[in-house]
Amino acid sequence: MLLSHHFSGMTEAGCDEAGRGCLAGAVFAAAVILPDDYHNERLNDSKQLSHRQRMALREEVQRDAVAWSVASVSNVEIDQINILRASILAMHRALDQLQVRPEAVIVDGNRFLPYKDLPFATIVKGDGKYLAIAAASILAKTYRDEEMLRLHALYPQYGWEKNKGYPTAEHRRAIKEYGPTPFHRMTFQLLPVEEPMLPFGDI
Repeated sequence: MLLSHHFSGMTEAGCDEAGRGCLAGAVFAAAVILPDDYHNERLNDSKQLSHRQRMALREEVQRDAVAWSVASVSNVEIDQINILRASILAMHRALDQLQVRPEAVIVDGNRFLPYKDLPFATIVKGDGKYLAIAAASILAKTYRDEEMLRLHALYPQYGWEKNKGYPTAEHRRAIKEYGPTPFHRMTFQLLPVEEPMLPFGDI
């Protein structure tokens, strides 16, 4: 059973990100404030759920939440500021967009930078411990997956409809053959060191 609160008696936003380990696309983050007495037996870490379960839960979270929002930081911004800072920036952007101001923030993982003057807690595997973080995990993952499907329509050779930009063997083979796209993170190790890649468009 996931817990409803970390900071007792405070309006608490749960935050999580999706796409931190990808080679392409933006990193997405969500912030969710749930009602005080909220229960949902099906809410769990989004990685443990099927796509259909995640989409059904997304509808439930968006219907039931006191407030929710999703934000992103582009691959270009990631290359400028690094993926850790970009992940935190995406969470800050999501918090900025909430229609209800939280009094505290709980974050999945072990790294965060203070948001305004709010108390916060970082919780390793928090998406398996707290409902609001699990809800944020669902939103961040599903909205990012949809974005990667849109990009797949522009660049179908990279298999993004399946790998969502993660470093699979298929994805790396396509980078080696076709070169990187404008949506690849150029500061990431796109290929193993010994494998040169073509510049995009030079084939």
